[in-house]
Amino acid sequence: MKRLIALCAAMLLALAGSAMAADNTVRIGVFLPLTGQNAFGGQLELEGVQLAHKKVGEVLGKKVELFVVDNKSEKVEAANAVKRLIEKEKVQAIIGTYGSSLAMAGGEVSEKAGIPQVGTSCTNPLVTQGKKHIFRVCFIDPFQGAGAATYAYKSLGLKKAAMLVDVANDYSVGLSNFFKKSFVKQGGEIVATLNYQSGDQDFTAQLTDIISKKPDVLFIPSYFAEGAIIMKQAKELGAAFKIMGGDAMDNPEITKIGGAAVEGFVHTTFPYDPSMQDMSPAAKAFTADWTKAFPGKEPNVNAALGYDAYMIIIDAIKRAGSAEPAAITKALAATKGFDGVTGATTINETHDAEKPVGLVLIKDGKKTYVGSITPEL
Repeated sequence: MKRLIALCAAMLLALAGSAMAADNTVRIGVFLPLTGQNAFGGQLELEGVQLAHKKVGEVLGKKVELFVVDNKSEKVEAANAVKRLIEKEKVQAIIGTYGSSLAMAGGEVSEKAGIPQVGTSCTNPLVTQGKKHIFRVCFIDPFQGAGAATYAYKSLGLKKAAMLVDVANDYSVGLSNFFKKSFVKQGGEIVATLNYQSGDQDFTAQLTDIISKKPDVLFIPSYFAEGAIIMKQAKELGAAFKIMGGDAMDNPEITKIGGAAVEGFVHTTFPYDPSMQDMSPAAKAFTADWTKAFPGKEPNVNAALGYDAYMIIIDAIKRAGSAEPAAITKALAATKGFDGVTGATTINETHDAEKPVGLVLIKDGKKTYVGSITPEL
């Protein structure tokens, strides 16, 4: 009998200790593509998250624990990753992900569970549409698509555009549509729209057709690896038009893959780049912290978005005075003028981030931040 009583007492103490540990811990989940097609972007964002976590580490006197799951650049795996974070790891908030289609798949699980999820670089409008618990620190594709169109038409004076679109990718299809809408509204003409599928390596047939239409600019809403190959093949075919793209091209690897063919390429991005002038205090601090943590490796906007996603959750917990999911959700929805690395961020009524659209030019083989633009929607 005494042994039974002692055993029960030990179990109660263990349970109490477990509850106390849970009370003294804030659990944040991260789901990103660490393998597969989008791995490079996902790894950069994870490094940004980890840099922020190293700098902060606790909130409301509680230790913050990170739980990272690879979504493998696949929709089904993204949903499974979020399910694991919620059901097994018992997270109170989630960061992710690079890739709009992956964010949508994971977001369905978060939404049903009532767990707040903050997207990093998932720019498709459908990510947050109709969702109560899904947010993001990036602007959305209508804004950056119109930004690219406005810069092409008004700043560069380019009147005829062609598009080469990955029809298997939600990001690519959406961004091309928003570029087209704004470009035509401003008076421009779309002379050709050609398609390809994710993973394709040969674009010569589409590019030959596009060259025959004589556009002033080719808009490629591609991921960086395919985009660099497209530019390389366009140069080999003698293309003389300007080439522009979206934020998924913001990756240092494009110059390694595309070589001289990427010279003069312009893409929209979030308003952070180590080459930018007049950095905000938040951007300066991030750049200094990154340089110290990763000597010899240049900071990237994807890492900055991962950093901002972590920090905006911490900010929401502080303002809420609670790490309960419902309280975090409410505080995230009320975010105004958050001082992020990628610009002052306000979460609007659709849970999207309102911030400027930046522009980067590849010049002399290096990324050069050329400023920001106000899009004409």
